[in-house]
Amino acid sequence: MRDSGASGASASAALGAGVVRRTTHLADGRELIYYDDPGTTLGPGRALDARVLAPRPETATMRLDVLTGDWITVAAARQNRVMLPSADADPLAPQTPSNLSEIPSRYDVAVFENRSPAFGPALTEAIGAAPAAVDAPTGLDDLGALGLSRSRTSVGRCEVVCFSPEHEGSFGTQTVTRARTVIEAWADRTEALSALTGVQQVFPFENRGEAIGVTLPHPHGQIYAYPYVTPRTTRLLDSIARTGPDLFEQILAFEQASERVVLRGEHWTAFVPFAARWPLEVHLMPHRHAPDFAALTPEERDELASLYLRLLRGVDALYDTPTPYIAAWHQAPVHVGRDTARLRLELTSPRRAADKLKFLAGSEAAMGAWTAEIEPEQSAARLRDAIAGVTL
Repeated sequence: MRDSGASGASASAALGAGVVRRTTHLADGRELIYYDDPGTTLGPGRALDARVLAPRPETATMRLDVLTGDWITVAAARQNRVMLPSADADPLAPQTPSNLSEIPSRYDVAVFENRSPAFGPALTEAIGAAPAAVDAPTGLDDLGALGLSRSRTSVGRCEVVCFSPEHEGSFGTQTVTRARTVIEAWADRTEALSALTGVQQVFPFENRGEAIGVTLPHPHGQIYAYPYVTPRTTRLLDSIARTGPDLFEQILAFEQASERVVLRGEHWTAFVPFAARWPLEVHLMPHRHAPDFAALTPEERDELASLYLRLLRGVDALYDTPTPYIAAWHQAPVHVGRDTARLRLELTSPRRAADKLKFLAGSEAAMGAWTAEIEPEQSAARLRDAIAGVTL
């Protein structure tokens, strides 16, 4: 591994909160971005990726389900993903002579293009190392048209966000400083991915725990840049159209006046929603309208770092063992609904007791007709008590 500091192979830029971004590339051309903590002990140099890698797989194809209007990506290359490796074979750890992982250098936070993505690397138009797709969607009208045997190239991008070089952990096990660095990375990547041709929505998320299907214990999340507006967001936009453009203001005022609030700051409120589906479900919403991470003010990002950690540690304090969850950061689409769809976290877990999980079957999986076994008010009370004992 060669040092890139003297060769100029990486480009650096100062971001908010003292975070520094350093951009380089992996051996097969994928983009790799380091986000250095303020006051980092790492130097500016970064080792180059000296591996010999096979060419990237062809961009997947997506097919239209004419019964629902949903686009289904068929990405066979994802079958070969690494499954729960040992610490000495962790693909998200910094490279060593015995572990030629995905990240050549020691890092604070690192983001790189997924080797086996559901979307990309092709885009609607060629940009940098990303080729132009042969059969890309031509826009939202094209994607919305129904018809048998319709397919398109699954353009976009999938990225991995490593919260720490440590082998085990989650977002909730990080320091406040590290959490703030990750938030800055989310904002920076949201802005960059939203500018890619053909991208319609950007979705940062963290899967935590084997019960969720996590294949790597390394503390990390992902970012998907979709070539369409997702089904969940499409239904949201329809609800906004039917109820009024201030729907999120109404929701926030309604929930803040309820007994379902679990945590509240100057800029954010966390609450168990009135119609929660999951045994554990909590939403975290900014008080001011912001369509995505890139639109947050420095003050909102600062408070989020500590408040989000308190929430996640409260979730883990509910039981003697860590709770599996999906932390889904919903953002407004890139080109529609930006004045009405608000950034928010929807954190859900199937854990309904210390030794029990909720499985989706029959009515819920097949028909989308949910039954909740735990009252949202009861869930909120338990989570408030757990958060009360959290220290940062």
